[in-house]
Amino acid sequence: MSSVGCSGRLLNVRRISLFGLGLLLVFAALSPAAVEMPASSYHQGLTWLGHASFKLVRGGVTLYFDPWQLTSSPHDADLILITHPHFDHLSPADVAKVAKPETIVVTVADCVEDIKQKAQFSGEIRTVRPGDILNLKGIQIEVVPAYNLNKTFHPKEKEWVGFIVQVDGTRVYHAGDTDRIPEMDKFKVDVALLPVSGTYVMTAEEAAEAAKAMSPKVSIPMHYGTIVGTAVDAKRFQSLCTGLVAEVLDKEGQ
Repeated sequence: MSSVGCSGRLLNVRRISLFGLGLLLVFAALSPAAVEMPASSYHQGLTWLGHASFKLVRGGVTLYFDPWQLTSSPHDADLILITHPHFDHLSPADVAKVAKPETIVVTVADCVEDIKQKAQFSGEIRTVRPGDILNLKGIQIEVVPAYNLNKTFHPKEKEWVGFIVQVDGTRVYHAGDTDRIPEMDKFKVDVALLPVSGTYVMTAEEAAEAAKAMSPKVSIPMHYGTIVGTAVDAKRFQSLCTGLVAEVLDKEGQ
């Protein structure tokens, strides 16, 4: 083979290699991992119902966190997650409004009797404590601690909880009633629903520090606008989440 033929083939190989490298770079740039999703895509299907109450509809499942003061009775819940027995989180009347025969309630031991008796709920109740992990209706539910550090409203020894649910690849954290506890440093979440009203829970400043520790894709304030706390607290939390995305959701009726 002539030296000219060899060099020609080498040149063609180099051109092909460069072309292939170019294609790889284009595909990498267009891959989902390289495209930053908007914050709203992470909390798609999430509705704030006021205070600490949320509805999440995703992956073919309808889930409620701490339903309270609902104005309708849709009886559409596949899962109801209740963090602790205080009246603004455990509301038997609201459990009855969203429950249906196939609903599963996930909650702490202190809530079970009120749900059975006052809500007249005869369906399945899963009793949990911090550290538990459940898989129900295609959703993974991690049960995490929620407690006060410098006040006595939510003692750690009660083992009341928050929840991290994973649905459609998105991890949504409902903090329950809690202070900025050290366990938060290890939470891996995409959406953080954090109390901001102070008095019984974190202040806006403390909630912003919690958000910075977890670095979620989006943080959303809650636990304001009724018993304690106002929209001012929510906006202050949003402004303090420097370097992060924080969104204040409008309250929607249910």
